[in-house]
Amino acid sequence: MSDKSSLPPGWTGTAPDADAMFAMAEVALATMPAVFLPHIQGVLIAIEEFADDEVLKSLDIEHPYDLTGLYEGRPLTERSVSESGGMPDRVTLYRIPILVEWIETGERLDRLVRHVLIHEIGHHFGFSDDDMHALEDMA
Repeated sequence: MSDKSSLPPGWTGTAPDADAMFAMAEVALATMPAVFLPHIQGVLIAIEEFADDEVLKSLDIEHPYDLTGLYEGRPLTERSVSESGGMPDRVTLYRIPILVEWIETGERLDRLVRHVLIHEIGHHFGFSDDDMHALEDMA
């Protein structure tokens, strides 16, 4: 029998629903270094089952299990101070592909959600993959 107190927040030991995965993402956001927090306050976090066909096609991804997260918006490095009125930046976590990766890798689910979230938020900052790995190590 497992100790439920050691489970990630919002997780009961079964495949989490969207609300439970969102709770894991919120906990992950709270671990971000303080210097980043003011810059991600307006970023929306969403949980969807899979990316739709249009998103997959635009990214040249053939199988919906191959996309665990997506950043939609304009990276901070490409913005002008005179810009206004655009849609808010958004990070979408795709629940089913994350669960499949969780099963395949054996990684703790909350850590996997955190990894995907930090990677996508890294796109918001215009970070390279190396920068994102450093950010994740800091968080």
